[in-house]
Amino acid sequence: MAEITLTFPDGAKRKVPAGTTGIDVAKSIAPSLAKRTVAMVLNGALSDAADPISGDAEIRFIARTDPEALELIRHDAAHVLAEAVQDIWPGTQVTIGPVIENGFFYDFAKEEPFKPEDLPLIEKKMHEIIARNSAFKKDVWSRDKAKDYFRAKGELFKIELVDAIPEGEDVKIYSQGDWLDLCRGPHMTSTGQVGKAFKLTRFSGSYWRGDAKGPQLQRIYGVAFAEEKELAEYLKQIEEAEKRDHRKLGREMDLFHFQDDAPGTVFWHPKGWTLFQGLIAYMRRRQVAEGYVEVNSPQLLERSLWETSGHWETYHANMFVTETEDERVFALKPMNCPGHVQIFKHGLKSYRELPIKIAEFGCVHRYEPSGALHGLMRVRAFTQDDAHIFCSEDQIAEQCLDINQFMLSIYGDFDFEDVHIKLATRPDKRVGADELWDKAETAMKGVLDQIKRDSNGRIKTSIAEGEGAFYGPKFEYHLRDAIGRTWQCGTTQVDFNLPARFGAFYIDANSEKRTPVMIHRAMFGSLERFMGILTENTAGHFPLWLAPVQAVVATIVSDADEYALKVAAELRRAGLRVETDLRNEKINYKVREHSLAKAPVILVVGKREAEEGKVAMRRLGSNESKTLTLAEAKALLVDEGEAPDLKRARTASA
Repeated sequence: MAEITLTFPDGAKRKVPAGTTGIDVAKSIAPSLAKRTVAMVLNGALSDAADPISGDAEIRFIARTDPEALELIRHDAAHVLAEAVQDIWPGTQVTIGPVIENGFFYDFAKEEPFKPEDLPLIEKKMHEIIARNSAFKKDVWSRDKAKDYFRAKGELFKIELVDAIPEGEDVKIYSQGDWLDLCRGPHMTSTGQVGKAFKLTRFSGSYWRGDAKGPQLQRIYGVAFAEEKELAEYLKQIEEAEKRDHRKLGREMDLFHFQDDAPGTVFWHPKGWTLFQGLIAYMRRRQVAEGYVEVNSPQLLERSLWETSGHWETYHANMFVTETEDERVFALKPMNCPGHVQIFKHGLKSYRELPIKIAEFGCVHRYEPSGALHGLMRVRAFTQDDAHIFCSEDQIAEQCLDINQFMLSIYGDFDFEDVHIKLATRPDKRVGADELWDKAETAMKGVLDQIKRDSNGRIKTSIAEGEGAFYGPKFEYHLRDAIGRTWQCGTTQVDFNLPARFGAFYIDANSEKRTPVMIHRAMFGSLERFMGILTENTAGHFPLWLAPVQAVVATIVSDADEYALKVAAELRRAGLRVETDLRNEKINYKVREHSLAKAPVILVVGKREAEEGKVAMRRLGSNESKTLTLAEAKALLVDEGEAPDLKRARTASA
């Protein structure tokens, strides 16, 4: 029998007969190794431990505690879920059950809807299946055999999945005891390896293959981890996230609301709009200091412009389109970039003027499916702190590095210090020649290396292959919040394509026309989304400089009303946002109500405070108060209420 050579991570080599399985190799080394092996990595690919090895290979065994095993745990849990549901409700069709972030889901076709009380019942059955510890076994069937089997069982969705498998690929069937499923794999060695660290979390509606025109299904979500401690930590994080939900806080703080006759668009209340405008004012000041000029481009542009930009071909499904009586077709802008190119083109530009930095707080509209809408995090109309830098090719690196420093400084002002920068490279669906993409990606990889060196490892960087925009590669800035979640906010995109498609040019040093490079840049990204992230990160405890109401002056007795109004007027003249509460209510009631609304400071005044010209200052989250003179309180609040960029500028000029 022919022999093959296996190479292990430490460089050691071993010859075995061709066709030896991974688990047999592990057994030949040590029974303890075989016992803890749940899968293997063969030539870089995760594989079943029971797979036969046909040729020379690099091999690495995976234990259940290894990072690579976590996806397998979740995948196996999805299969256990599907078996449990079919065992409890025979006749239910199982469709697709992938691994997702932190867990898994499975879609089912079931006549009766699942009920909340079904989740514990399903979990109990899953534990029974896991305790049986049935081995996962893989078989390869012919297409006809697979289709005949699933047709006989009434699993019509599985027949469609078999038909979707490309010619030449195996039809793999994984069984766990008497139950089996169509699956690409791989899996661990047995159901027992799933363990106890899982929990089913919720139901939702779904559609077959995500198509709203297709059959409606029912989805069950679950989470799974390697250890019960990790599950407990995650569930605690979810509990904290629910407390911080920006939609809940938005109601309690009277910031905004949504309603069905304007899906995916925000109704801003006065306090929310104050906060929103505070973000814009901050960003406007920062951009002016960095040499940006602000513009405004039209909301509605004709189809021909979107065809030239490439959006009509690549982004049409996400655009809101209208046709006028004279048969002209227009679209609400989903992006600001084409309008900014038109502004750049208006008038002759010289190389001496580059870089030209154009910024806009532009409202854009993008169609999102109804099921994807989620408060401020996913909307159909939102405002971008958008900017485009028109520069020469040799200015790309310098501009991207400047943007990076600018971006990190902004996030620091909002106490986001844990940042992960990803370089997203060319997607399959894109515009422009490959040589232009090569130039852009080469420049950005050099910048990413520089960022990594300059940060001394403080900033995490990585490559996200194939996740770039259709017109250029991009940097994505991912922020980690106070409870460990990550959010993508800012982007920097290097674009050789859009200016050329519109015929934009500048005059170079040799008096020749040259196409500029266009760097797309957003810091907050969507202001709505950033506000949602900031609300949840701070749990509504906004820093004083940003809070929509910075202080509430509340009276203990009506005799202090006149003094309370005087205090509020004095603070407003100092530039602070102040409300008064003169209601005939007990002070403890007032304090509770304003604390729920997340007022950062409550200034309590009674008869004594009025006589002495003082206030009792109480901070949000504290049960203690501190008595100060009005002058002391004003000085303290004015200092704390100053935006960080203004405070830096004042300190620098002092």
